[in-house]
Amino acid sequence: MTTVPTFTAHNGFALPAIGLGTYGLNGDAGAAAVTRGIAAGYRLVDTAFNYENEGSVGRGVAASDVDRAEIIVTTKLPGRHHPTAKARTSIEESRSRLGLDATDLHLIHWPNPSQDEYVQAWAALVDAQARGVVRQIGVSNFLPEHLERIEQETGVRPVLNQIEVHPFFPQEEQLAYHREHGILTEAWSPLGRAKELLDEAVIREIASAHDATPAQTVLAWHVARGTVSIPKASSLEHQMANLAAAEIALDDAEVTAITALGRPDGRLFGADPRTHEES
Repeated sequence: MTTVPTFTAHNGFALPAIGLGTYGLNGDAGAAAVTRGIAAGYRLVDTAFNYENEGSVGRGVAASDVDRAEIIVTTKLPGRHHPTAKARTSIEESRSRLGLDATDLHLIHWPNPSQDEYVQAWAALVDAQARGVVRQIGVSNFLPEHLERIEQETGVRPVLNQIEVHPFFPQEEQLAYHREHGILTEAWSPLGRAKELLDEAVIREIASAHDATPAQTVLAWHVARGTVSIPKASSLEHQMANLAAAEIALDDAEVTAITALGRPDGRLFGADPRTHEES
């Protein structure tokens, strides 16, 4: 089985460098894909309230032969549930949908700054952790200004920030901020615009040098930068190929060459956390 390195947050919480994304894995097929992934070696599974598949993910985890204590299940609080009372219920509802005694890692999905309720949502997560409903708490798509505010107002720093990161949008400044503060970076859509990205000459050349696929090369780039990635994969073949990327060691020059693919318009769909609103 592939050996996957771990990255550690400011409080000692550790995550494997490659996890299983589940957006679009729904129903019985989604549950089966999660069970397959865990059998293949995944120990981090990512879902969200808004993916409408927490039930399937939970069933997939329950059907696994792997000790539950070894599996980290992440879910996310949606924007419409930021106010305190709604947030508390939403957190508990996710736990019920997943069929877990507690969610291992619970995130705020987007800050929705124009609504200005994300501090309430964070306070609800802090309370849920104190009550044992969740084990670790973090955020997603937060900018440094949002991270600083929730810590200033509650005294609690997130263990992780899940953000858009891929070679077309490498987020060097945000990653540096996270490293400085001991906040883990987790990349959503780690392969970005996959078809276009994986055809880039520099990625294909580096892949050839390592006898790897272009997708594995991009995932290895994430590992080299200390970023957790959560690519979605439903087939066992793709799941195993993604995990195997953790054993590909890129040198500094290769990492720099891939990072240089970054673009000013590199975001997938213009989802700037300063303005993007999630329901």
